[in-house]
Formats: sequence, C-alpha cells, structure tokens
Amino acid sequence: MDQLSAMQTFRRVVDLGSFSAAASQAGVSHTILSRQVKQLERHLGTQLLTRTTRRLHLTEAGALFYRHCVQILEQMQAMTLELSEHQQQPSGTLRLGVATAFGELELGHWLPDFVERHPLLQIELHCSDRFVDLLEEEIDVCLRVTDHLPDSSLVARRLASSEVLLVAAPGYLERHGAPSDPDELASHALLGYSQLLHPQRLQLAGACGEQRDILMPRRLSANSPMALRAAAIGGLGIASFDRFIVHDALQDGRLVSVLEDWRLPARSLYAVYPQSRYLAPKVRALVGYVQAYYAQTRW
Repeated sequence: MDQLSAMQTFRRVVDLGSFSAAASQAGVSHTILSRQVKQLERHLGTQLLTRTTRRLHLTEAGALFYRHCVQILEQMQAMTLELSEHQQQPSGTLRLGVATAFGELELGHWLPDFVERHPLLQIELHCSDRFVDLLEEEIDVCLRVTDHLPDSSLVARRLASSEVLLVAAPGYLERHGAPSDPDELASHALLGYSQLLHPQRLQLAGACGEQRDILMPRRLSANSPMALRAAAIGGLGIASFDRFIVHDALQDGRLVSVLEDWRLPARSLYAVYPQSRYLAPKVRALVGYVQAYYAQTRW
C-alpha cells in the first residue's frame, strides 16, 4: 500500500465530505478511493470513518489521524516547494578547490562577478597544489590546470588550453646569454617544480615538427609555482610556467620568453566534480560560468 497516497485520499474524502465528491475531483472511481481507505484502516488497525446513507463521520481515531495527515501532507508540500526552488536557484555553500597559483592569479578576475550574480551562495575556497579527494574532503568543484588527470569516477570538463612557456629574467639572460637552440639549455640553470614526475626534463617541439628531449641542471626546485615565479623574476635561472602564471610579468618586462620558436606540451584547465544524476544548481552555475569565461582566450 502507498501510505502517502492513501493519506492524501483520506484527507480529500474528509475535506469534501463524501467518497463521490473526492472521486470526482481525483478523476477516479468511488470504488478505488473506498478500497484505499479500507486498506489504510487495516494497516492502522483502527476504524477512521463511519458511513451512513447521508454522510461520513470521523471516529475519534479518525479525527486524530486527520490532524496528523494535514500536518504531514502540508510539510511534504512545503518540502517539495523548497526543494524545487533550491534546484532552480543556486544557494548554500559552494566548496571550491583550486591550485594556489590559480587562486592567487586568476580568481580575482572573475570570482567577484560570479558571487555578485548569485547572492544566495557562500564560497568556501580550498587552495592546494596536491590532487585532493573531492568526495572525502567534500569539495563541490575543483579547477585544475594539468596535463594528466588520474582515472576516477569524477566528471572532468575541459575548459581551456594552457600554453606552457620557457621564461627568464632579462638580467639573467644578459649575464648568461640567451639560448638560441634547445641543446644550449644544458649550460643553463633550471628552476624546477618539484611536484612534476621529471622536474629537470623538458620536451620541446620545433616549428617543423622536430622533437628535443632536454635534461637541464637544476639550480633550484620548489613545490610552489609562485615561489619559482619569484625566483625567475629575481634572475636565478630559466623556468617553465603556464602562461597565466607569468602573463603579467611578460607584459611588464620582468620576464621574457626563451626559445620562442620551440613549444612545450600544452596543459588544460579542467572543472572536476563528482558524478551525479542531479547536478546541484550551485555546481551547474559555477561550471557554466567558468566555461563561458574561459571560452575566450584569456592568457
């Protein structure tokens, strides 16, 4: 027996005063409604209605059950309405995970506008350069720039390509000379990101398709792209960065490109989030916003 449906039938019969009126409103037969109420009475083990030729009467138990029915059904209606509104408008806390450099350099460009568009959202930002377990740490969405995503049940939506550049400070190149060929990199100092599988290895591709695999002597390694950026600007050596990390420093001349005719493998910006049949509006709003924002070339 569908108890909720039986409760709705019982309330309708009581409110309208007869099975015939309730059946007419529901568009079903008198017999179906009568059977539902009888099944409900058997389930509860008590008589709810007494029937005479003229009208229905609530028993004492029926009156008590009716009061609870009204409360429960109205609560169900309120909950359904609230859930419907919640599904339509992003609200609540959005837990957003980003890498530290992305958080420091990129979020200021678009996050204020996103927050202004969704005043019912509160943002909880988690900055980390490690791959976090989204389910364990209850992260709603993670934005990652990477060339490799581990196999998982998570959804990974690609948002943009991220060019990787070799750069150095003008002062460093003045002291040590600017390399004109990848083989000359072996005589230069590398500033390496220690989180990479092979921090000293550079894979370069030329304009005509030629490939070079270079191992550079490492002067400095760090687990922070922002620390390496500061070291590169300070003139400690040559480093490779996603363009968004050094975009402003290239524009104002604190860094310059090295071996511009050669390219490092590009990486991609992804939005990663747990798979769900019903995607929460807050997640849908964030992913849709960043996808539209990065559909235009930003770096």
